[in-house]
Amino acid sequence: MSESMDIQEGGQSPRVASRPRDKIKGIFSTQSIQKVGTGTTTRKTIQKTYWFVEELEENQLEIQPLNKNYIPSGPKRKITIEDLLAKFAPEPEFYISTVYPKLQELSRTIQKGERHREKGEIFSAELEFGQALKVDEENVRANFGLGLTYLDRGEAHKANDIFERLVRLDAAFEPEHKHLFNDFGISLRKNKMLDQALDYYRKAESLTESDENLFYNIARAYFEKDNATQCLEYLKNALRLNPELVEARKFVKYLVEQNKVSLDLPGVRELLPRDDPSRQPINVGI
Repeated sequence: MSESMDIQEGGQSPRVASRPRDKIKGIFSTQSIQKVGTGTTTRKTIQKTYWFVEELEENQLEIQPLNKNYIPSGPKRKITIEDLLAKFAPEPEFYISTVYPKLQELSRTIQKGERHREKGEIFSAELEFGQALKVDEENVRANFGLGLTYLDRGEAHKANDIFERLVRLDAAFEPEHKHLFNDFGISLRKNKMLDQALDYYRKAESLTESDENLFYNIARAYFEKDNATQCLEYLKNALRLNPELVEARKFVKYLVEQNKVSLDLPGVRELLPRDDPSRQPINVGI
């Protein structure tokens, strides 16, 4: 492979142009010595732990341990490149021969489950998602898939078990899972699991950036709990972020029409649809 060179003025020798290196991504290992047994039977063993490592930005990497099935799972933490070089050993062959095939197999299983669910084949979907969770019980896509499958069947008690697991997984609220997150929250609400839906949304509110659609969904859940005050508050939050959110303005109008909210409350008129005549107060001549 040829290298690009810059010719400097004044007859100086060529200088190799620096190119940005590829970001680090792969499997590394650490070793620790542990004592096994007691007394005269005590012996030392070397414990090897495998980690999935991915570079996020300059001098910062994220690591996650592999579970017993050689799938990245469990809590993530950040380290520096200096830590990686000092304490970790690269395992490129292990990734190619073991980890990558396992990840591909897991992905195919989840995709089968998602296809079954899309077709309404919920028992087959449950089987595939369940198989995926045997390999990685903290897999976000598989947990969402199984939870949605239970909600499709109206099995609230089983869905609640998945809900309890998901609210403990911060990864469930990451942007890449946003569409699954929204589907699950809406399904909780439609199945009248309103307390769970609100707990779920509040966890999202604490972990993610402000989102008008999240605020709108929280307002819907509060409305179904007959809490018009909090419903209006979250509609205000949604419109503060996106004044053009038509659904939120129509929702405010509905609250007024149903006498859930008084039109005379401060700021309510401004939240109505822009073409609504009630936005302007009526001046009564004396």
